[in-house]
Amino acid sequence: MNWPAALDPKGPEAGAVSGLIWSFTELCAIIWVLVVAATLIAMTWRHAERPDPGQTSPHTERRVGWVVSSLAVVTGLTVIGLTVISYAAQQRIFGEANPTVDIDVIGHQWWWEVRYNDPDPSKTFTTANELHVPVGQLVQLNLTSIDVIHSFWVPSLMGKADLVPGRQNQLSFTAAKAGTYIGSCAEFCGLQHAHMGIRVFADSPSNFEQWKALQASVALQPATAAQKSGQAAFTSNPCASCHAIRGTDAGGTLGPDLTHLASRSTIAAGTAELNRGTLAAWIIDPQNMKPGSNMPTMKIEPSDLDHLLDYLMGLK
Repeated sequence: MNWPAALDPKGPEAGAVSGLIWSFTELCAIIWVLVVAATLIAMTWRHAERPDPGQTSPHTERRVGWVVSSLAVVTGLTVIGLTVISYAAQQRIFGEANPTVDIDVIGHQWWWEVRYNDPDPSKTFTTANELHVPVGQLVQLNLTSIDVIHSFWVPSLMGKADLVPGRQNQLSFTAAKAGTYIGSCAEFCGLQHAHMGIRVFADSPSNFEQWKALQASVALQPATAAQKSGQAAFTSNPCASCHAIRGTDAGGTLGPDLTHLASRSTIAAGTAELNRGTLAAWIIDPQNMKPGSNMPTMKIEPSDLDHLLDYLMGLK
């Protein structure tokens, strides 16, 4: 797993950001060293005493004017140079391109809705809190928000862009190396801002296509009596009012799509690793795991909960 590191880029867009950071840092360090050196020289350099301290020669005035003018020109050129390299980096990150994968990312308090677009409607699907992308292929993210301003950032792969209600921003990136990359919301968006994580899985193109085909399919049908009972518990409780499971009567849109819930690695937008225990804790007492979340506390009988977990953990 690759922890967030803007200075350890794993793609050309992240490389542009890293290069920009190093360029600014190195140039500013050079300027700082020169300013400190000039200050020390001015403090320690002893001038010959003059009868009239206010009197200066025309030669000295011309020299001072030349120095000041030169420094003004150098300052202007420095600012222009930084502007040019900043613009070049932004063009690399936000410029128009022909993406292989087109994804809508919609920010919610506090989770990410992820919709994979395809010219064939049967291959369009929705998931949550995790992205799978093919290594070496350009991915375009169409970013918007359903409530407040969020900011999408996976430092090792891309730059940062805001998700603004009523507006769509775009962000493109290419994962150069297979792996798992950690990101988060980078704009304070409320109580659980710190628990609004995102994971990007960079897969080989063949593995990505297999994953995509699986995600586009409807949910697996219950195979055991316990799973069938769990499906009935899901549809008869408020779960189905907020969540969708394709292939069933559950068609809620307020919460994440759970069609292939068990194929994900985390729950509650990266708050905890997904397993039977954390899923049970999330269902029974979500406010303990993520205070302020819109997931209501569910009152489910222990036997129904056990069957519900069998069903949900079977949604591969």
